[in-house]
Amino acid sequence: MKLEPFAMERMQSTYENQVAFNLSESGVHALRLGDLVEDAAAREQLLAEPLRYIQSNGTIALRTSIARIYPGATTDHIQVTNGGSEANYITTWRLVEPGDDVVLMVPNYMQTRGLARAFGGTVKEWPLVLAGSPARWQVDLGALEQIVSARTKLIIICNPNNPTGARIEASDLDAVAAIASRHGSWVLSDEIYRGAERDGRETPSMWGRYDRTIVTSGLSKAYGLPGLRIGWIAGPPALVASLWSYHDYTTISPGALSDALARRALEPARRAQILARTRTILNANYPIMAGWLDSHGALFSYAPPDAGAIVYVRYHHPINSTDLVNRLREQKSVLIVPGDHFGMDGYLRIGFGDETDYMRQGLNRLQELLVELGVSSTKPVSGAEPVSDTLPASAPT
Repeated sequence: MKLEPFAMERMQSTYENQVAFNLSESGVHALRLGDLVEDAAAREQLLAEPLRYIQSNGTIALRTSIARIYPGATTDHIQVTNGGSEANYITTWRLVEPGDDVVLMVPNYMQTRGLARAFGGTVKEWPLVLAGSPARWQVDLGALEQIVSARTKLIIICNPNNPTGARIEASDLDAVAAIASRHGSWVLSDEIYRGAERDGRETPSMWGRYDRTIVTSGLSKAYGLPGLRIGWIAGPPALVASLWSYHDYTTISPGALSDALARRALEPARRAQILARTRTILNANYPIMAGWLDSHGALFSYAPPDAGAIVYVRYHHPINSTDLVNRLREQKSVLIVPGDHFGMDGYLRIGFGDETDYMRQGLNRLQELLVELGVSSTKPVSGAEPVSDTLPASAPT
């Protein structure tokens, strides 16, 4: 097996901690340890946690908490992993064999494309389309019908979508399930951004729509807890049991402290507070981001994202997206993601999930570069105060 470079992760891991303003991140400003362990009793409990090997597929308590998210699921349906990336890795490793066709929704988080190719699969792209008025990213079910065949082992979707932020609705998910079922294909639904909807309406899950459905997710994006490195797989018990044996060959188990903190994060009341905090950040920052983009007239076009702290922007200027991003990083110490990393030159993915002032300053530096390139004379942005890091006292479910 030979893995191709994962361009976006290689760029982010190299530079995200070296720039003054990282607008490449797709999650919200991270919570602090004190936000989860806020009282003396909780801190004593954490300090007493043995630094041992825990149950390698996640403690029963954590798997019980995750199972509550998926109606009808039990602990046997859940495998805890080190981040959503490991969940995607071991699932793709388990399912894809040489000669299999893998249908990949694009644009997408390209980890699974690289993995499917490495494991001998043939990747067939299924593009989202911009349609409607106002335009929004949508699935093309007719195109999916044409691509899926008896050779299709796996259909991979991302909902809400990375990088577009588009939410795929229940009727479309039902149609995907029906197409997959006609050919016996598995469906892998990466739902890492579910819960980060600006309007508060939870994105429909693929869960429960088809008996060969696998959902991957985790605490990094909607929950603002990427440092815990807690992800999970929800799927049929027989497959999940098999995936556990694959996990034995990777990281073996989650960390004891991460498991303990994840259990706290997923307590129902705290989970509601965390997701409410996420929506507060998104709804404070998105109008500033949209206003900045709109102020440039015809230079930028975009479909407003339904979810996630990202906007996928098409720019109308003859410069390669990677070249533009490299100049921005080298000259202005700001990092964003080039469309090249999604196979779509002419686009940029810009994050708006961090503190408001931080985002505004990063946009101002991007503005400086655009002026120097001779494509803009727009003034720097100004506006809202920073969003608090603390959890709200109460939150809607």
